[in-house]
Amino acid sequence: MNQLAQIQNFQTALNGYHPSKTAIQVLSQTELVLLVAPAASGRNTIIRELLKTDDYYFIVSDTTRKPRTNDGILEQNGREYWFRNEADMLADIDSGKFLEAAIIHNQQVSGISIRELQAAQELRKIAMTDAEVAGADNAIRYKPDTVAIFVLPPNFEEWQRRLRYRGDMHDEEFKRRMESALTEFEIALSRDYFRFVVNDSIDDAAAEVNQIVKLDILDETKQSSGRKLAEQLYVDTAALLKSL
Repeated sequence: MNQLAQIQNFQTALNGYHPSKTAIQVLSQTELVLLVAPAASGRNTIIRELLKTDDYYFIVSDTTRKPRTNDGILEQNGREYWFRNEADMLADIDSGKFLEAAIIHNQQVSGISIRELQAAQELRKIAMTDAEVAGADNAIRYKPDTVAIFVLPPNFEEWQRRLRYRGDMHDEEFKRRMESALTEFEIALSRDYFRFVVNDSIDDAAAEVNQIVKLDILDETKQSSGRKLAEQLYVDTAALLKSL
C-alpha cells in the first residue's frame, strides 16, 4: 500500500492552490478534455480507443505512488504516469507548475503538469487525460471551456464485477474505493459542467465522447438517463458501505 510521508505538507500546499501565470497562459491556448470516473468504469480503455484516431494527446499525469504491475506488465515512467518523489512533486506544486493536483485515497498525490499541456499544444492535438473530481473543479476554474466527462458503468452489478475482476483487493482497499466513489458520484451530480457517458460498450462510449468533444453535440435524453444512473449508483454504493 502506498503511504504519503508528507501528507500534511501536501494538504497545506494544495489548500487554495492556483497555477502560475505561465501555466494559466499555456492552459488558455490548449484544448482540454478530462475524463472522470470511479474505479473500474473503463475510463482508460475509452482513452486508448480515442488515441487511435491520432487527434488526441494523452496527458501523462505525475504521481507520487510506486509503479504497479497490471496483467503481468510493470508500469513504465512516462507511459502510465510520471513517477515522482514527494519532495520534487511538492516543490513543483509550490511553484504553480500544475494545472491541478489532488491527494487520492490519502495514499498518493497525482496531478496534471503544465509541461504535458505544452507538449499537446506543440503537436496541435487535443489534450486528454483522466482526472479526479477535485481536479476537474480546478481545471474548470482556470479554463471554463474544459470538456469534463463523467464515465459511468452500465449498472451497479456490472461495476462490482469489474472491480473484483481487477485482482486481489484487500477489504480495507475496497472500502476506501467505495468511499471515494460515493464522493465522486455526489460531486458529479452537483456540478452542471459534467457530461455523463455510460460505458456499456467501449466503441459506443468512445464514439459518444468524440462527438461531444469535436462536434459539441449533447444528446439530452442520454444525459438525463446518465444522471439517473449516477443517482442510483450513489444510492447503491451508500447501501453497500453501510453493510461493510
